[in-house]
Amino acid sequence: MDQTSALRFRKMNGLGNDFVVLDGRARVISMDEVKARAIADRKTGIGCDQLIVLKKSDVADVRMQIWNNDGGEVESCGNAARCIADLMFEDKKSDAATIDTVGGFLVARKAGDKLVTIDNGVPKFGWQDIPLADEFSDTRRIELQVGPIDAPLIHTPSVVNVGNPHCIFWVNDLEVVDLARVGPMLEHHRLFPQRANITLARVDGRDHVTIKVWERGAGLTKACGTAACAVMAAGVRIKFIDRKCRVTLPGGDLFMEWRASDDHILMTGPVAYEFDGVLPPELAP
Repeated sequence: MDQTSALRFRKMNGLGNDFVVLDGRARVISMDEVKARAIADRKTGIGCDQLIVLKKSDVADVRMQIWNNDGGEVESCGNAARCIADLMFEDKKSDAATIDTVGGFLVARKAGDKLVTIDNGVPKFGWQDIPLADEFSDTRRIELQVGPIDAPLIHTPSVVNVGNPHCIFWVNDLEVVDLARVGPMLEHHRLFPQRANITLARVDGRDHVTIKVWERGAGLTKACGTAACAVMAAGVRIKFIDRKCRVTLPGGDLFMEWRASDDHILMTGPVAYEFDGVLPPELAP
């Protein structure tokens, strides 16, 4: 991305999960909650699900910092990682790239024309690693439900950390609850001290799952890459799916593998460029 006196941005998306990308590798970008929320605002700003700021890294090709559209900084974003990896392929004239994030170190490889595979590393299942406020010996299913106590609408979700915390309810009907209504309540449930991403997952076959996601700090989203990773790992653990699986989101498909040799989760999906622009002075950090 070009470095000029004006602060340029690039708008990108992965399966409709969209990002404003700012390049801070050659200039100081002082981002905070207020500025991030202003840029992400779809009415008065540029508009996006997440704001991405690139920084220099001593251990990777680039460091990726992520702010959700509510202004909160978060650890990981799978769809954004694919987009940033594609930028690094372009910068390096290479088919491989490494990305440093708060949520972990990522390795990316070109998988085709505007297709990227991200190695998301090893999922964490310990209650204290997710983290949960209460101790659970088995996080394949935990005690949590929505609806009447004797006939809950959704219940006993799986929980996992794949760079950020995820809670997955396995359902037969993705419309069994209004996720726009219950998502905020569950995201902020006292069981999740760092909040959680909330997913409804319907198993369509050993190699196919369809999901809807309430993303922590962003709301309902067309796609969430880390949710697909979480569903992959949790689904294999409870023997619902195989180690290679297609995950369908409202924005399209991600192709997942939980590699048996080292327990790393691989995610393959598309990258799209929307437009470049210059931040107006009132939005520039």
